[in-house]
Amino acid sequence: MSLPLLPPPAAARDPVTPEVRLGPVTPEHPASGHPSQAQPLLRQEAKGEEEEGEETGVQGAWGNGTAEQRRRGWGEAAEAVAAEEVQVEAGGTAGSGSPAGGAGGGRGDWRPLLAWLLWRRQLQCCPCAAPLPRSAARCCHGGTKMAALAYNLGKREINHYFSVRSAKVLALVAVLLLALCHLASRRYRGNDSCEYLLSSGRFLGEKVWQPHSCMMHKYKISEAKNCLVDKHIAFIGDSRIRQLFYSFVKIINPQFKEEGNKHENIPFEDKTASVKVDFLWHPEVNGSMKQCIKVWTEDSVAKPHVVVAGAATWSIKIHNGSNEALSQYKMNITSIAPLLEKLAKTSDVYWVLQDPVYEDLLSENRKMITNEKIDAYNEAAISILNSSTRNSKSNVKMFSVSKLIAQETIMESLDGLHLPESSRETSAMILMNVYCNRILKPVDGSCCQPRPPLTLLQKLAACFFTLSIIGYLIFYIIHHNAHRKNKPCTDLESGEEKKNIINPPVSPLGILLQSFCKLGLIMAYFYMCDRANLFMKENKFYTHSTFFIPIIYILVLGVFYNENTKETKVLNREQTDEWKGWMQLVILIYHISGASTFLPVYMHIRVLVAAYLFQTGYGHFSYFWIKGDFGIHRVCQVLFRLNFLVVVLCIVMDRPYQFYYFVPLVTVWFMVIYVTLALWPQIIQKKANGNCFWHFGLLLKLAFLLLCICFLAYSQGAFEKIFSLWPLSKCFELKGNVYEWWFRWRLDRYVVFHGMLFAFIYLALQKRQVLSEGKGEPLFSNKVSNFLLFISVVSFLTYSIWASSCKNKAECNELHPSVSVVQILAFILIRNIPGYARSVYSSFFAWFGKISLELFICQYHIWLAADTRGILVLIPGNPMLNIIVSTFIFVCVAHEISQITNDLAQIIIPKDNSSLLKRLACIAAFFCGLLILSSVQDKSRH
Repeated sequence: MSLPLLPPPAAARDPVTPEVRLGPVTPEHPASGHPSQAQPLLRQEAKGEEEEGEETGVQGAWGNGTAEQRRRGWGEAAEAVAAEEVQVEAGGTAGSGSPAGGAGGGRGDWRPLLAWLLWRRQLQCCPCAAPLPRSAARCCHGGTKMAALAYNLGKREINHYFSVRSAKVLALVAVLLLALCHLASRRYRGNDSCEYLLSSGRFLGEKVWQPHSCMMHKYKISEAKNCLVDKHIAFIGDSRIRQLFYSFVKIINPQFKEEGNKHENIPFEDKTASVKVDFLWHPEVNGSMKQCIKVWTEDSVAKPHVVVAGAATWSIKIHNGSNEALSQYKMNITSIAPLLEKLAKTSDVYWVLQDPVYEDLLSENRKMITNEKIDAYNEAAISILNSSTRNSKSNVKMFSVSKLIAQETIMESLDGLHLPESSRETSAMILMNVYCNRILKPVDGSCCQPRPPLTLLQKLAACFFTLSIIGYLIFYIIHHNAHRKNKPCTDLESGEEKKNIINPPVSPLGILLQSFCKLGLIMAYFYMCDRANLFMKENKFYTHSTFFIPIIYILVLGVFYNENTKETKVLNREQTDEWKGWMQLVILIYHISGASTFLPVYMHIRVLVAAYLFQTGYGHFSYFWIKGDFGIHRVCQVLFRLNFLVVVLCIVMDRPYQFYYFVPLVTVWFMVIYVTLALWPQIIQKKANGNCFWHFGLLLKLAFLLLCICFLAYSQGAFEKIFSLWPLSKCFELKGNVYEWWFRWRLDRYVVFHGMLFAFIYLALQKRQVLSEGKGEPLFSNKVSNFLLFISVVSFLTYSIWASSCKNKAECNELHPSVSVVQILAFILIRNIPGYARSVYSSFFAWFGKISLELFICQYHIWLAADTRGILVLIPGNPMLNIIVSTFIFVCVAHEISQITNDLAQIIIPKDNSSLLKRLACIAAFFCGLLILSSVQDKSRH
């Protein structure tokens, strides 16, 4: 029989006994432990209490021994109750297999009952639910501590089943199931995204059309002309087709006016791009339209590259909606169908189905045009045109998506028949995507784009990862067989197992093969998500709710999971991890919600990116200043940690290094910091303490650095010449030039210097004991602290008001490098001046902060889509569930990559200098080969 689990008493959260309070969800640091070991999501706390429980026997519960032994016995009994209830919740039976329940048959029966009675006694003694003072805790004879220990045991039991490792296994299973489902769906429904673009979709907002399963690119004038150069497009039909013609032409030339006689042919020609677009007035499907199409089927006549045809409403109107007119329409379209099919062999032919009408707004002479009649004419066109070829699929494509668009917008029509301008523009943009996506291949236009062919580097990477997987499987089999020989044997007399030998540690070769094996599987998932067109993609659509509601959610979670810091210094490790964590989560929400279109949000996100770079300057300067470690091992460790994942993605995803702009940015700034401090004279804290002159020397170094930054910021030519030199150009060029790199570098050019200067001032004040960094103490005297807090809050709010009042991005970006440090310093002071704020941190945010780099990079391909332009869709039709599942997989992958990077860094970057130099020579040879292959690959493309 299982007793109901009582709620944890107030002492479980009593501030007087912090060692047994409820612990937050905080996975271990990714660098700790081997990747194959399970890492608990709930931290195991109260280590001393655990050891105490292990030493305690059953005697204490019966009352034998000292009072301390009896108290321990009660705690152990409570642990038994918690363990039993956790097992029952997990689906097991009470008393069987529980760590605290014991293996004995009789003992598992009385212990839960005894613990329950003792718990009831504690509740009678201390019935209050409020946190207990120490005196009250004493009067309860240890009952509150007993209950807290029971609660901790339940928490440890949960750790056994819910860990980072089990989460990753669940993510792997989810990926496999989703991949199979999408493969089956594409096999059943077809793999042609053009069909989805032409036939299905929905509105994300008032004017944003989202095709099913793919992304639609919004073409600019230059792109449209580039695609349609030397092309001829013909529109044939009635007034609705004329509307579509006008909208299509306005993509090429927005100044084109809708004027002239509407019931005649309308030509358009752009001589700069040699683009010709014609509208041919044929309001009925009759002999006149047939003759026009027949001329194009002749071999001696120049044919249009694209033909868009459609008509029906005039036939309904002229013949007053009679059935005879429908029969004649069927006969006429039957005679035209073979000609359209013949023309479709050399040109793209689209038949536009008739849009619904808004009958209440129709004039009296159009009342006979009903939606029922329109549906009948559309069904006739579909059945005849699709059956024009007997043994193969028709080459004439049905443009039926306009019907869906009209159903949502026809109420805005002026006359009930013609669509509003926004709907016509959407249909025209769909036509442009259908034809131009396969020519220009825009990143955010995944509709109608075939899977890109594998490059030479991608093929080599696939071979390498395949060999790594095979090698690891062979190694695992050999290692497993060797392990079985050392399996514990059973003592026949006692029935207990004896371990003959301790498991040997995993060799570096095993870790290396295992890491590359896992990395190969992860890269396969990256490729499936963003290159293979296996999973769906959708466009972003910004609303205030899609950005601010998730921000509120994570803020609540971050505040809920808080812990005491191990140290109370300014910007201690837990606090900086927390800072990076919440900033990264906000940036992720910013990217997936498309909030860059909202200028105030954009400016605040720019501050967050600047804050990352500020931490780069602060952290690396502090390390070199305090440690004085300018060795090559430190440099290689940092560079490997920053760049390993990006280099792999550049190869696998066929993207330039500068595409992942933040990693080149922090890499270059790290090298700038290193060179600034490592060059003669090397000035470190130990040397400067003996003579204040060295402080002045360091300030001169920083001043020279600032001068160089200013020179490069205002001399774009010099900057581009430096980074256009080979082989630097291979790293920093994007789309054939380094302008993007110059723009990114210039946008936050001063903030790293600000971070270095802040670190210098802070460490100098700390050395002279100006700051009070004790637990609970304000950083300065009360008056100074209050004054600085007031100034910080005012500065913080002033920047936010300024960012919200910016007129355009260009103006804001010009001022951002100089003023972003104001909000960063204001935040640091607000966060660190109050002693209580400096003594706690959010373990929830800190966990994400430890993998912030991997989160930032991985989002490009497995959370977002089309290189951050869209959203990855694993579960179509349910946006909320899709975000939950894709985020879960995304976070698990980022955490695993962080572990893989740390494991490989220990092997590839050894501490021994001679071994390290040999590895560096191998790495240099690898990059030389990579440059050569990349050059060959670029030449083959051109």
